[in-house]
Amino acid sequence: MVKQHAIFQGYYYFHHVAMDRDMREQFRGHPCFDRTAKFCEQYDAPAFDPRAETLPLAAFEPLVRRVFATPKRLLITPARAA
Repeated sequence: MVKQHAIFQGYYYFHHVAMDRDMREQFRGHPCFDRTAKFCEQYDAPAFDPRAETLPLAAFEPLVRRVFATPKRLLITPARAA
């Protein structure tokens, strides 16, 4: 589902950018086809609807502040001053 997500999501916009919106059909018959199509229909398709109701950016501010309030473990160590 994750590997081909972009192709399945393209069903909702590829035709606007001169691409084949039915590109996902190459995967029909795969055990995850229906699950991926349904996921994109439920969660991605609404993002392409200009009339869809959306929350104001301010609604997400508390969550963003909470996420960035706690330092996370770095994958790299900053260089130490000599």
